[in-house]
Amino acid sequence: MKAAVMYQKGELPQYVDFPEPAIQNSDELLVTVKAVAIKHFDKGHAAGKHYSSNEPAASGRVIGGDGVCLLEDGTRVYGMAISGMLAEKATIHKDRIVKIPDELDDAAAAALPNAVIGAAMGLQFKAGIKPGDVVLVNGATGFTGRVAVQIAKHYGAKRVIVTGRNQKSLDDLLTMGGDEAVSVLQDDEQFMARIKAIHAQTPIDVIIDYLWGHIAEMILACLKGDGSFTNKIRYVSVGSMAGDIIQLSAANLRSVDLQLTGSGLGAWSKQEVSQLFTGILPEMFALAAEGKLKVDTINVKLEDIAELWNLDVPDGQRLVVTI
Repeated sequence: MKAAVMYQKGELPQYVDFPEPAIQNSDELLVTVKAVAIKHFDKGHAAGKHYSSNEPAASGRVIGGDGVCLLEDGTRVYGMAISGMLAEKATIHKDRIVKIPDELDDAAAAALPNAVIGAAMGLQFKAGIKPGDVVLVNGATGFTGRVAVQIAKHYGAKRVIVTGRNQKSLDDLLTMGGDEAVSVLQDDEQFMARIKAIHAQTPIDVIIDYLWGHIAEMILACLKGDGSFTNKIRYVSVGSMAGDIIQLSAANLRSVDLQLTGSGLGAWSKQEVSQLFTGILPEMFALAAEGKLKVDTINVKLEDIAELWNLDVPDGQRLVVTI
């Protein structure tokens, strides 16, 4: 079969002939792959920069962790790969599949799940979002951030504040569920003054953060209290595009009712992951099929993987390999 294979961390994947995977036990299924999204996670994992990375075998490893595929009977599903997904054939976990509505195309169905995982899992299980909450999405102009804005509104957020660099994307978010946009390109004093003003007027309840780094330091500093009673703020770190390390004042933790947590591989319980497949993803696929959850993709072919691996994808879009 043809596949995208990584031979050494950090190198470009190669489009080559590779042995077809074989089912190892009764918990696995052999499927025909239709579409696979290329995420920051995939690139970080392949480059050895993600905490879950490991060294490829000497014979190479098929990359790609999930995607749209066909079961033996032709049923179209989203599945989590065992053998690697960027290939004509793959093995997937039998208990980690979701049927895809007929109205949803392969590219959108492949692009959506990772963003849902990066948004809904944090909103539901780490932030415990409730109808009426005020939500700030830090780094909302990326693909997952745009999905998070829409999901937050679907879950009943009263207001959604969005931050990011790309002004056009920030403007677009105001038509997708965002209520107020704050650019991170302005100087620190202006940025913090705006966040403080928003928090004073409509106290922020939930922060979903895809940036971390210095921007997170500023937001946390804006939340620091003065000894008065405060609302409970649930701050959820999902990504670290602006840096992996921050400085945090102890006064931030003592002066406000602040819950600081993260959402990612290893941070969820088995029950929560099960709910992702039995409830969350089916609901989000249905919303997308109805046009109520919008995603934007750039579709490419598997044979072009090496040339397109480092393609500069515009904010808010996802690269999807069709097979």
